[in-house]
Amino acid sequence: MSGPDGTTGPDATADGGRAVFTGLSVIAPNGATTKQFWDATLNGVSGIREISAFDAAGYPVRLAGEVRDLVVPELVEGRLVVQTDRWTQFGLVATERALEDAGIDPGELDPYDLSVVTAASSGGNEFGQREIQKLWADGPRFVGPYQSIAWFYAATTGQISIRHGMKGACGVLIGEQAGGLDALAQSRRSLRSDARAAICGGTDAPLSPYALACHATAGLLTTRGAPDSAYLPFSAEADGYVAGEGGAMFVLEGERSWRARGDGPGYGELAGHAATFDPRPGSGREPGLRRAITLALADAGVGPEAVDLVLADGLGVPAADRAEAEALAAVFGPYGVPVTVPKRLTGRLHAGGAPLDVAIALLALRDQLVPGTPGVGTLAPGCEIDLVRETRSARLRTVLVLARGFEGFNAAAVIRAL
Repeated sequence: MSGPDGTTGPDATADGGRAVFTGLSVIAPNGATTKQFWDATLNGVSGIREISAFDAAGYPVRLAGEVRDLVVPELVEGRLVVQTDRWTQFGLVATERALEDAGIDPGELDPYDLSVVTAASSGGNEFGQREIQKLWADGPRFVGPYQSIAWFYAATTGQISIRHGMKGACGVLIGEQAGGLDALAQSRRSLRSDARAAICGGTDAPLSPYALACHATAGLLTTRGAPDSAYLPFSAEADGYVAGEGGAMFVLEGERSWRARGDGPGYGELAGHAATFDPRPGSGREPGLRRAITLALADAGVGPEAVDLVLADGLGVPAADRAEAEALAAVFGPYGVPVTVPKRLTGRLHAGGAPLDVAIALLALRDQLVPGTPGVGTLAPGCEIDLVRETRSARLRTVLVLARGFEGFNAAAVIRAL
């Protein structure tokens, strides 16, 4: 039911308005700034290339989505560089940029009005591997003092909070891809209570030798060596995904607080969210993604007919792609809504993947453009979806973002124009 100001009950924040995205920043394999990323994505420029961070000759995979155009020491102060893993450094840089984009100086606000909630997946892989190697090669006295915190799942949330003096509700959500949407929903909850603004989103850097070995053992990574034919979600030729690094961070504010500041037009609102978990294998019950979609739409107070675009999870694994396509067809009908997977150009960024898709949704709403899923030819049997292959203009107001995490996590978010 709509309130007197036109907002629905589930959307209302503590100040009586909606939860509005007022700032965003992207760091991705095909663009280390938001503008670079968006230009590359609209033009179908891929960031998937042969692994350069280390010698991957002994691995069954050769490709990854690496962030190559970001010089971290120039953007993060030296003492933090030695204390943090790459994934946290991405989060620190993206947060600075998102705050600037939103026109917020944390020092001018009550620190208890500022919340921080991020998503995490496997933590600080590169830092942890380096310190464990020191342990085994040289002994415990050579392990750095920051090992105990740099790898930890909450490291990014903690470092952002400390860096900007943010003392409101803080947390971290662990759900692989799905956790990126859950972090936004938790931030919306903080706005409903007493926060004025929330820093939220997620980044990841799962491309150290140890991390890639863990991913490879799951058997879900593509083994193809050509970027143009690797990671083809919903394709009849799909054989796995490409791992990537990066992500996106946002400033989420209560609508009235944002309008009172008078800074910037805003990108859109977090209108709905839902999270579900898949049933036990062999139970005969359907996966939880369809239910996540319907619950998120209900939370936003809209029906399937209101959705103009779906940013799909698009794992690139045939069975998973078919299950997602079946969930979409069950809600929207076969070929019932345009679907796109722009992460085809970056790889799956794990905890950073869903935030990246939310950034795409917000930029698509801003520019009224739908980025495509290039390189996908014939759809796999059972994938009855309207897959957008190339960038095209569209009238967009409501975008649905989907994410699934390993071991059964599902999440859906409804992003709506203001």
